[in-house]
Amino acid sequence: MASTRPDHRIVILTGAGISKESGLDTFRDADGIWAKVRLEDVATPEGYQRNPRLVHDFYNARRANLANPSVQPNAAHQALARLERDWPGEVLLVTQNIDDLHERGGSRNLIHMHGELFRVTCTACGVIREERGEIDPDTVCPSCQTVGTTRPHVVWFGEMPLEMERIYEALETCRLFVSIGTSGTVYPAAGFVQAAALAGASTVELNMERSVGADLFDEHIQGPATETVPAFVDRLLAAS
Repeated sequence: MASTRPDHRIVILTGAGISKESGLDTFRDADGIWAKVRLEDVATPEGYQRNPRLVHDFYNARRANLANPSVQPNAAHQALARLERDWPGEVLLVTQNIDDLHERGGSRNLIHMHGELFRVTCTACGVIREERGEIDPDTVCPSCQTVGTTRPHVVWFGEMPLEMERIYEALETCRLFVSIGTSGTVYPAAGFVQAAALAGASTVELNMERSVGADLFDEHIQGPATETVPAFVDRLLAAS
């Protein structure tokens, strides 16, 4: 791995694998979310237009699951927060996850590129607000009083992920790119490793198994996130 000088910027991408050990389902595992429900029905604008109640029921259930007291940040979330706090340069955490476990684990310099489960947006007035309860097709927006325009603040397939300009600016100037717990199959996130490598960054993948794009990384570390991430953070901080 390249030198870890204090002025180096680190960009970290996380996927569902980092939250699995906290009790949240992944998407593409054999027993994951997409094995139980069709993504076309609950994670596309077209699915929402066809059956908004089905989509709301899906996200209401996921919101309730995330609010379960048994779902807590794990050692991997906490280690990344420690890296952000103790690393002498910038650490930008980009997550594909819509849960709030990174925030609860202590991370602050964070981009939710696919949105946030505990937020909803009004398609009429554009207001984004926190929501931890249930919403349905009859929900009234408290800002504009419009009925039926409140949807999950989640990026669906076919929609543009959030803050992409900021993410690519960071990738073009980082010296280390780390991917944790992601399948490497969903773009644009799957292409981040190439963008970072083209900018001269070292690239490392931490995953339970080699991802689809594992060969694009300089280094691959295999194992549970709760073991590999704290050890990797220890290694980085010891070299800083």
